[in-house]
Amino acid sequence: MFFDEARIYVKGGDGGAGLVAFRREKYVPHGGPAGGDGGQGGDVVLVVSPRLNTLSTFQKRRHFAAESGGSGGSSNKTGKSGEALLIDVPPGTVVRDAETDVVLADLTVEGQRAVVARGGRGGRGNSRFKSSTNQAPRIAEKGEPGEERSLALELKLIADVGIVGVPNAGKSTFLSVVSAARPKIAPYPFTTLQPNLGVVILDDREIVLADLPGLVEGAHEGVGLGHAFLRHVQRTRLLIHLLDGAGQDPLGDFVQINSELALFDPDLADRPQLVVLNKMDLPLAQERWPAVQEAIQGHGYEVFAISAVAQQGLTPVLGRAAALLAELPDAPSPVEVPVFQPDETDDQSFEITRELDGWRVAGRGIERAATMTYWEYDEAVMRFQRILEALGIREALEDAGVAVGDTVYIGKFELEWAE
Repeated sequence: MFFDEARIYVKGGDGGAGLVAFRREKYVPHGGPAGGDGGQGGDVVLVVSPRLNTLSTFQKRRHFAAESGGSGGSSNKTGKSGEALLIDVPPGTVVRDAETDVVLADLTVEGQRAVVARGGRGGRGNSRFKSSTNQAPRIAEKGEPGEERSLALELKLIADVGIVGVPNAGKSTFLSVVSAARPKIAPYPFTTLQPNLGVVILDDREIVLADLPGLVEGAHEGVGLGHAFLRHVQRTRLLIHLLDGAGQDPLGDFVQINSELALFDPDLADRPQLVVLNKMDLPLAQERWPAVQEAIQGHGYEVFAISAVAQQGLTPVLGRAAALLAELPDAPSPVEVPVFQPDETDDQSFEITRELDGWRVAGRGIERAATMTYWEYDEAVMRFQRILEALGIREALEDAGVAVGDTVYIGKFELEWAE
């Protein structure tokens, strides 16, 4: 089974907790704060591996989490940083945020990497909070939670030449006789339900061909095999358009396929294309050849006649394909799409909503601060109160009508409002 789509969940490692500790040494009865910082959480990183050619590894495992950072130690020792989690993906993998559909990365080259979930920052130990007015702070931070998100992975095969055509045009047979590929072949439509790759060597040059599932009318909208086929055409530099010489209307098929390509991606309308009438071993195809040749040339395309089954006329097609590929510019060097651009939402922004049993304060910055607070330490609680003041949340809650004794929800925390 060929898997070219997958949905996974990734989570960066949480940052390690900072420590509240003091120096305990002989002859130093009043040692200062010595709590170390927590370690950085590990990142989740996608890495292109040429060993893979499908996304089948994600059918059994869909959840991935990197290692969390270690807690800070005494004597100002920083906790161990979490190891990054490396996840192999095949070349041609497009990575999207499953919720927003934003493209995060387009991975095509061996070794190319994309960080898809960053680890959280380690919390600060109490030695970081020492000041001239607070020589012995009993305050530290818990680690910052690692980033998490759902990802939609989509594989687009990377090939020099895409073989397109209606079902049963002979694409699989063509690939099988010009390369060592062995796709499934049978005399009925939709034999090919998954892409197949083959390599042809001409004059010491390797050409990768992709036999792609047949198109039907409406494929750009997902009809038939629809998008499962069309996404793989986008990576190819040249198309070999196979016409069924024994089909009902080869010229009508030619127009239909090109329309579907253009409707799916306007750039495909300008993709170089060689048109090939197949099944010339049959009398009907031989009879049609003059009219097909004239019509296709009238559209401005080069046209060839072959019999894939009889292995006739293949060399001119492959020779011309090789010559065109040599003239065409190389595929553009992949540009790694930056992952995790600065969030457009300010960390200091927040929103207050009334709920049936209280109030909810939502905001990236304040929710992170709540998660990193040691609620068991009075100094940490007071610091959180100062954060509420600084961000204007206290004033906003009071303006909204919060009263003593009301419940205020911040992230997963439930607080009771007091003066």
